[in-house]
Amino acid sequence: MSQPSAPPPLAPPPPTTPPPPQPTESVRVRCAGCRMILTVAPGLTEFACPTCRMPQMLPPELMPKADNTATPPPLPPTSAPALQPPSAPAHGIDPTKIQLPCASCKAILNVPHGLARFSCPQCHVDLAVDVSKVKQFFPVAPPPEEVNEVAVEVERDEDEGGMVGETFTDYRPPKVSIGPPHPDPVVETSSLSAVQPPEPTYDPKIKDDLESSKALSCLQIETLVYACQRHLQHLPNRYRAGFFIGDGAGVGKGRTIAGLIWENWHHRRRKALWVSVGSDLKFDARRDLDDVGATCIEVHPLNKLPYSKLDSKSVGVKEGVIFSTYNSLIASSEKGRTRLQQLVQWCGPGFDGLIIFDECHKAKNLVPESGSQPTRTGEAVLEIQDKLPEARVIYCSATGASEPRNMGYMVRLGLWGDGTSFADFREFLGALERGGVGALELVAMDMKARGMYLCRTLSYEGVEFEVIEAPLEDKMMEMYKKAAEFWAELRVELLSASAFLNDKPNSSQLWRLYWASHQRFFRHMCMSAKVPASVRLAKQALVEEKCVVIGLQSTGEARTEEAVTKYGSELDDFVSGPRELLLKFVEENYPLPEKPELLPGEDGVKELQRKRHSANPDVSLKGRVRKAAKWQPPSDVESDEESETDSAIESTDSDDEFQICEICTTEEERKKMLQCSCCGKLVHSTCLVPPIGDIIPEEWSCHLCKEKTDEYLQQRQAYITELQKRYDAALERKTKILEIIRSLDLPNNPLDDIIDQLGGPDKVAEMTGRRGMLVRATTGKGVTYQARNTKDVTMEMVNMHEKQLFMDGKKLVAIISEAGSAGVSLQADRRAANQKRRVHLTLELPWSADRAIQQFGRTHRSNQASAPEYRILFTNLGGERRFASIVAKRLESLGALTQGDRRAGPSLSAYNYDSAYGKRALVIMYKGIMEQDSLPVVPPGCSSDRPDTIQDFILQAKAALVSVGIVRDTVLGRLSGRIIDSDMHEVGRFLNRILGLPPDIQNGLFELFVSILDLLVRNARIEGNLDTGIVDLKANVIELQGTPKTVHVDEMTGASTVLFTFVLDRGITWELASTILNEKQKDGLGSSNDGFYESKREWLGRRHFILAFESSASGMYKIVRPPVGESNREMPLSELKSKYRKISSLEKAQSGWEEEYEVSSKQCMHGPNCKIGNFCTVGRRLQEVNVLGGLILPVWGAVEKALSKQARLSHRRLRVVRIETTVDTQRIVGLLVPNAAVETVLQGLAWVQEIDD
Repeated sequence: MSQPSAPPPLAPPPPTTPPPPQPTESVRVRCAGCRMILTVAPGLTEFACPTCRMPQMLPPELMPKADNTATPPPLPPTSAPALQPPSAPAHGIDPTKIQLPCASCKAILNVPHGLARFSCPQCHVDLAVDVSKVKQFFPVAPPPEEVNEVAVEVERDEDEGGMVGETFTDYRPPKVSIGPPHPDPVVETSSLSAVQPPEPTYDPKIKDDLESSKALSCLQIETLVYACQRHLQHLPNRYRAGFFIGDGAGVGKGRTIAGLIWENWHHRRRKALWVSVGSDLKFDARRDLDDVGATCIEVHPLNKLPYSKLDSKSVGVKEGVIFSTYNSLIASSEKGRTRLQQLVQWCGPGFDGLIIFDECHKAKNLVPESGSQPTRTGEAVLEIQDKLPEARVIYCSATGASEPRNMGYMVRLGLWGDGTSFADFREFLGALERGGVGALELVAMDMKARGMYLCRTLSYEGVEFEVIEAPLEDKMMEMYKKAAEFWAELRVELLSASAFLNDKPNSSQLWRLYWASHQRFFRHMCMSAKVPASVRLAKQALVEEKCVVIGLQSTGEARTEEAVTKYGSELDDFVSGPRELLLKFVEENYPLPEKPELLPGEDGVKELQRKRHSANPDVSLKGRVRKAAKWQPPSDVESDEESETDSAIESTDSDDEFQICEICTTEEERKKMLQCSCCGKLVHSTCLVPPIGDIIPEEWSCHLCKEKTDEYLQQRQAYITELQKRYDAALERKTKILEIIRSLDLPNNPLDDIIDQLGGPDKVAEMTGRRGMLVRATTGKGVTYQARNTKDVTMEMVNMHEKQLFMDGKKLVAIISEAGSAGVSLQADRRAANQKRRVHLTLELPWSADRAIQQFGRTHRSNQASAPEYRILFTNLGGERRFASIVAKRLESLGALTQGDRRAGPSLSAYNYDSAYGKRALVIMYKGIMEQDSLPVVPPGCSSDRPDTIQDFILQAKAALVSVGIVRDTVLGRLSGRIIDSDMHEVGRFLNRILGLPPDIQNGLFELFVSILDLLVRNARIEGNLDTGIVDLKANVIELQGTPKTVHVDEMTGASTVLFTFVLDRGITWELASTILNEKQKDGLGSSNDGFYESKREWLGRRHFILAFESSASGMYKIVRPPVGESNREMPLSELKSKYRKISSLEKAQSGWEEEYEVSSKQCMHGPNCKIGNFCTVGRRLQEVNVLGGLILPVWGAVEKALSKQARLSHRRLRVVRIETTVDTQRIVGLLVPNAAVETVLQGLAWVQEIDD
């Protein structure tokens, strides 16, 4: 804090300006130093703040007005204040002057600079300024700070944090020792492994069974113990607590669940509900129950049961497991009875048995992105938990929490709501989104520490990942170009066709469908482009005695079926998905004018006349309402009264009423008169010229009506001819477009193509959701459509049958789609005949990483003879990396949440474009192309010396963006237009749309986007606000200092939050440095530039010393510094030579090195006058590090608040670190609390709970 006599920055502002207070009441002011609100006793004008001890006085407007009030000295007040001579009214502090206390009355005076003698305006004593003592009253102006480049470098390096460490550690249950080891190596992320679960207190009833049968491994028994233990607790809202099994695909969740059902069965809880994704998985459920010895428990598939009461006599399901899919959960009968009601009724009111949500990521999107609706599945999962408060809930999924918003349905974990620091799920979500990926990692660790979450993954050891770029072949490149051009022309054609119809272009359904088809079309093209590469890789794998699994998302079934319906089941060649898609789009959505109705014949004329009249007597032909005129006989316009009587006659038809003839105006019986069928006039047949004889025609119309009808028919004929002309022209254009589509060279359906090229359905096992497929005829000419199942196999079992053929080695290639493969095991199982190594090709990455992980988990599972090889295929098209980008994003956060560390999934993060930085990069690029701003990088293929090349690129880019509808409202012929705000940040839309551009401009735009993105990320890293997840703190010596402080304890589980303080010694001694250099030179691997260097410039009278040696990347050098060891960042040779010079004399290097090593133990690189003082750690060899470990969520808010007040930007960010002591290798993962913030954080936590003082 400031010295008592240091002047405050400015006069403290009055909170309000009340009338000057009377000496009888106290005043409240804000302290000029620490800004606390102080209450000043009545009559007191000068005082010292009790908190920061700064002497100050009331501002002038709060001074008592009476002139002769005695001014007491500052607090604490002495006894009776002595009366003083009349004093001058006080003023606030004048920042332009020096503030000095009077030697006699202690009033603080504003003294102008340079004034040596004066008298005190309060007590009138003569005063002189003692210059030697004045210095302490104003802070020493720091010498102008020279920017120390080396310090900046070191600080940047420290802010990036330590090296991102190995991410997995081998897993053994830390506290449960029953059961045999797991058959395969299992790992846990190292951040999760730093957290200990609570002490196990539950004793399973089936323990002896399990020990003898060895049906469950120690891992599975550990899950069983913790789940049952957690189920004994209740949340603050009275619901029973739930458990989350987050084990990766293939660890054996199914068998663990079977064990849990069996354990609960022994406690007389005989009913259980098992909800999963596909009805095929009921066979696996049966198998798992048999494996644990629970053969007596029945499994009842819900979809085979009626909607009546399940425990009624007719259905008779009294106990056992009801197996339901998520789809069944939201189903209902025609009478409106729902499956959900049926299940709740079966469970009964006090139900305390198990409800298992298996593969529970299906219930996600309960809190969807803004604007969309929550899914019905999510709502059903929530409702059943709500209606059965005592149920023992298990959430179970390898990918359950890939996005924090997908945890909305996990209400039984108690992470938000009563008794937590988040009022509801939205608040919880907000905190996590602010905290970045590090926060997700902490949630996983928190759940494990509280005993509600376990997550182990099969070790990916032995698994090979390879990303293979499959460049487009020339033929495909040509096809792609033509297709891109065609779509651009089709857009223009549709624009003009809809403008011709006066439809508002761009707003209708048409464009939504257009862009959806556009995206699907080019995704298909990308997939087809990879067929040759995948066939080549598959054949190569088969030659190497391996077997192949090919994963894709869409089977193109809908297109194939449409084609078969249209052309019959025998075709010349496989159906081209893209072609059928285009044909369908144009056929159904090409805007045609309405087809004109042809003119009616003779009967039609009468019909037309009647229509004209009866439609509405008061409405004329042109649709205008007729004005009621006065009575005018020879006109076809009737008066209102007339038409009323008219209708009255028709309706009542009572006695023979008399009517007036419109020609001779005499009365006559109605029956004897003629009535015009069109206007309804009544006349005598004899009054007509020529008169009509005795035979009265049924349909008669007066002369005027006849005339009108003829005229109308002529006009209508002309109008219809014109319409017909337009319609024919539009139809012709449409037909022409369809012909062009049929003549386009487009690729076949990839699925059929691959099966065909790998030897047909006899050699390839297909596990997809489609019902039929096209097969090449035995003659080799033409293809026929046939059902996938044979006589012996039902359609429901066809995927199980194909899987068996593959596992038995009768087929060595399997193709899986998402629909057909959920939960299916295709690993090189030790129990299966086919134990060849699996090569898993992903032809198409799924839309979401959860699905990618699910797909990868088909071939990498427990009990396998060998680990699979993954080959992920991309084309060299910019936009295609888009799909990879989404998956990368999810894989990254999937690794994070579901395993407490985000590098746990395979790394595709280079492809993550849809991030906050991606959005910013996109805005910058769009503004550059629309010439609203300059581009920060030179576009690909351009040079900064030739501005015309950049201008050309911008023109091309703008034209390209117009053709894919990102730039809108363009005037034809002029490149004007705008990009609407919602498109500005839509990275997904940009990457989707550019797929529809010819490859060269597509790649150009994409490269421009990526180079801007790289620039932004690089800058963020330099500024220290890049979120890198968990960071390892490394040093030569790490010791725990003192005993850790407990700052919070969780009431329900007893888990605590602890503040650890470590001392790190990061220095490298001269001996160690010389050894490193000698080793390099001894191996003969060194370069001539390796050696000791000194900085060319001096800072604070000293030069900095470093050891540099060439790294594995040529031209880059690793840097070792005496105070901080090896730097994260490698330095290019040019930079090294510009900043440092090599030292030839080892003595000079040694003395310089040793001196820097010594000095750095006590001070940072900024020298003794550093702004942050003792708290600064830049380049300091001995460093104190504070880490909050244990439970973090309960104290999250307090920490976030404290950090937001920090001076240095990089200190305001929540950073998750991992640190391991060097002596006893104790590992702690937690939030790094900057030294300057420790006080504030502890003050903030004081409200949580006072535990140890």
